Amino acid sequence: MSSFIKESVDDVRQVSRGWRWGRRSLVPRSAEEFVPANRSTVFRTDWSREKPAMAVREVAHKVGLEPLFRSQVRTRVEGLDVLERVDGPVIFVANHASHLDTPLILFSLPDEWRRRTGVAAAADYFFDTWWRAIGSSLLFNTFPIDRRGGTMAATPGEVLADGWSLVIFPEGTRSTDGWMGKFRMGAAFLAKEHGVPVVPVAHRGTYAAMPRGQGWPSPGRRQVTIRFGEPLECGPDESVREFAPRIKDAVASLLDEDRSTWWEAKQRAASGSTPDPAGPDVAQWRRVWEQSESPEADAPARTLRAWRR
Repeated sequence: MSSFIKESVDDVRQVSRGWRWGRRSLVPRSAEEFVPANRSTVFRTDWSREKPAMAVREVAHKVGLEPLFRSQVRTRVEGLDVLERVDGPVIFVANHASHLDTPLILFSLPDEWRRRTGVAAAADYFFDTWWRAIGSSLLFNTFPIDRRGGTMAATPGEVLADGWSLVIFPEGTRSTDGWMGKFRMGAAFLAKEHGVPVVPVAHRGTYAAMPRGQGWPSPGRRQVTIRFGEPLECGPDESVREFAPRIKDAVASLLDEDRSTWWEAKQRAASGSTPDPAGPDVAQWRRVWEQSESPEADAPARTLRAWRR
């Protein structure tokens, strides 16, 4: 009896493997006619860098967005003097933990820099609907970067060639726990290809103020900090693969400086002991808990102690 049941089960399994459960064609993939893959297109954003759009954006920033932003968070900005030693355009390269990162960077810049700075944004998120595309382009001067290899209406090179600086988040997406992820090499490639310097930017507290999945900043005006580092230039004999780690190390050193002091961060950078910006190898809840605390005045020593454990 048991052998009969076993044979019956085997028969059912064999039939199920050959059964056409869905509507998928039974023609082998190798025998199907070649059909080119769909290529996504994104409407042009060069209009957002014309004078009428710039005027509207300036009013929106000064009257609405910047006062609203500052009513929700408290900001501390360091290192803006580096911009006095460099001529635009430049590429601002920053870590990415929240939707607050873009307004924090833009509203920390001097007005003359902010007005001529564009932001690279994911096409599949900010340009998936017409109203979001128009809104982000008009208010934050975004242009699309397609993470899926589609056709773009504008490229970062074109924006740089027009004399605009760029904000690029090399991680490609917001951090899920507030710690820095892997850097892609796009910013390093653009800097070398177009001969423009990279200004590293590090910020803390945006994850605590508005983590991924949250639609509005947390109550209480959380503290956020941002630091601008010394401009980096790709050497004539330096490859993109060699330059990209230098950019990431600069951002990591700025994060370390914000947690401790300038001198201590420089000492650790010189000895190659800068804490890994990817964070400690501990349970996920501890990683999230550590980054959920705002960088208040007494946070540096506490954060370093927890990090070293």
